[in-house]
Amino acid sequence: MIATLRRKTKDERREIYNIVNMQILENEFMSKHTSFKVGGPARYFVKASSIESLKNALSFAREKNLPHFILGNGTNLLVSDKGYDGVIISLAGDFSEIVDLGNGKFKVGAATPLGRFARHTLKQGYAGIHKLVGIPGTLGGAVYMNAGAYGQEIGQACTGVTVLDAVGNTRELSAAECGFGYRRSVFSDGKEIPGQAADDNGKIILAATFQLQSAESLGKNAADLEAELAECMAKRKATQPLNMPNAGSTFKRLDKGAAETPTQIAPGYYIEQAGLKGYRIGSAEVSTLHANFIVNAGGATAQDIKCLSEYVQNNVAEKFGITLQREIILLGEF
Repeated sequence: MIATLRRKTKDERREIYNIVNMQILENEFMSKHTSFKVGGPARYFVKASSIESLKNALSFAREKNLPHFILGNGTNLLVSDKGYDGVIISLAGDFSEIVDLGNGKFKVGAATPLGRFARHTLKQGYAGIHKLVGIPGTLGGAVYMNAGAYGQEIGQACTGVTVLDAVGNTRELSAAECGFGYRRSVFSDGKEIPGQAADDNGKIILAATFQLQSAESLGKNAADLEAELAECMAKRKATQPLNMPNAGSTFKRLDKGAAETPTQIAPGYYIEQAGLKGYRIGSAEVSTLHANFIVNAGGATAQDIKCLSEYVQNNVAEKFGITLQREIILLGEF
């Protein structure tokens, strides 16, 4: 693989490599690519728009003897202020396609925004993921963590996932092989990396196939699905700090609540009862609108956000004897 180096411009503090029609940026700040708007520079940042360019990016990482991370929309990700000493690969192009296979069956690229896919199926009168329109991540990220909202989860409708394995072969996994559970899958188990990251066997999510039900088969029509979506979006707008940088729910739903409230499994309930709404460390704040959201109130650092999440965990554990498990994933050295 041959790389040509372009000289830095006056306004840039990064270098750019061009490798087989693929641009690789050096020292790209991850604050540009995460919904928290924080994060230091990635050693290298690549946008791969085809299988060929993805394989070239992986080869580049191997040649540099660096780890790689495949990025979705960065909406569930906290990158260290020190950045990431590795290769960030962002999928685009061919990985953003939606293919209609007929009769409610769709094959969707990993880089496709989940909301775009959900709206596409809704317009065609199919139910199953239409309530997920408001989730800001990509399809690959949604599969990785089995994203869900308002009673729907991506794994409920997924029938298979196309992956690139560690030796560069494309494989098809059944839904059963994906091991979907609450905010987890075989791709995410035991990992501190979200999005379309490689799992322990080196598999990278390329696309997924879905089987959806027609509205008619449920005794509904497209207008009914639109009404359900509108209700979900209204709830989201009323209860979540959508106007401030955040990464969605900070902590996962509990398996069971505290001894005094065993059926209360919402982390936000305990955070609010602990009096932590509005609590700040630096410019990171527990949202005053929804206690299970940490927001960047303006100028926060990744360290602020991490420290605040740990403060919340410790405070809730001390007061209620329960352990909150972080849903937001950390990348880089903290």
